[in-house]
Amino acid sequence: MPAFVLAVDLDGVCAQHTEAFRRIVAQERRVSEDELPLLRSWSFAEWGFGEGDFEALHRVAVQDYRMFRDIEPIEGCSEALWRLSDAGAWIRIVTHRLYTSWGHRITVSDTVEWLDRQRIPYRDICFLADKSVVNADAHIEDAPHNIEAIRAAGGHVITFDQPYNTHLDGPRAHDWNEVEEMIVELMAAHVGAVARPLPGMDAGSDRLDLRTRDTS
Repeated sequence: MPAFVLAVDLDGVCAQHTEAFRRIVAQERRVSEDELPLLRSWSFAEWGFGEGDFEALHRVAVQDYRMFRDIEPIEGCSEALWRLSDAGAWIRIVTHRLYTSWGHRITVSDTVEWLDRQRIPYRDICFLADKSVVNADAHIEDAPHNIEAIRAAGGHVITFDQPYNTHLDGPRAHDWNEVEEMIVELMAAHVGAVARPLPGMDAGSDRLDLRTRDTS
């Protein structure tokens, strides 16, 4: 059993889901992105979504636009996760991206390709809806219903700040620097002292490239 398991969500935590989906919805509906506010609720009501609109547009985004392959990362995610991994955290990616009955091959393959391309470290990956059943010492999550379910099940979850979860109590992180500091404190309480590399003493997400160049 790993000493400390950190369950990490993707969309809205590691990946800029709202921004990527917004660009695609604007193209599909032939409207300006300014008509689709970034400060939106979980239901996308501010974008004028009716029943079934999210599912239909998201399917197009994933299958036709390959959104999960090309989505931009949230700043600082990769480097923070590398440092946490180096400090002993077992990174477990936990995402509910298979919530439709189509496109699973594209979703899974594009997700894995994206993780590799963005140099995000992880030991295992789970695609499932009920995140409260995941074995983890801490979760990083943005979806309100998941945060509430994990806490109801007795799990520890840090809310990654997004407009649609501001009504929830803390602990809350506004960026990956804050996430890292919170997790280091939890790890120290869980397993004792946590070894952290000195600034500039170790490569971050580019370490594989550096090692390849050193041996070439």
